[in-house]
Amino acid sequence: MNMSEFVDYLHEVFEQFGQIHARRMFGGYGIYHDGIMFGLVADDTLYLKADETTVVSFESRGLDQFGYQKGSKLVKLSYYQAPEEVLDNPEDAARWAQRAWEAALRAKSGAQRTRRQQGQST
Repeated sequence: MNMSEFVDYLHEVFEQFGQIHARRMFGGYGIYHDGIMFGLVADDTLYLKADETTVVSFESRGLDQFGYQKGSKLVKLSYYQAPEEVLDNPEDAARWAQRAWEAALRAKSGAQRTRRQQGQST
């Protein structure tokens, strides 16, 4: 399996943030840190995880939300295009990656909490 040069470059981009790894998925890549997916790459564009706490940081800059066509429907995921400075500035990359990773952690703990609650309501 041959990773794109862009995905390889992300290891450098996020060096100050910490070790990342990429996993191929759906024609793109998931970007992981400590086993948690905080980013994705589609068409050599980096998208970062967002939630209600961080989405305004993306929307206020007019950054696009990731979406894909499923039949006649557009499915949007909670990932937004990374600001350009992330690719050029290691400090910015670390800061944005940390926020995205924390959003992914919050989403994961929320999903686990929901599953536990559903399991208890029998």
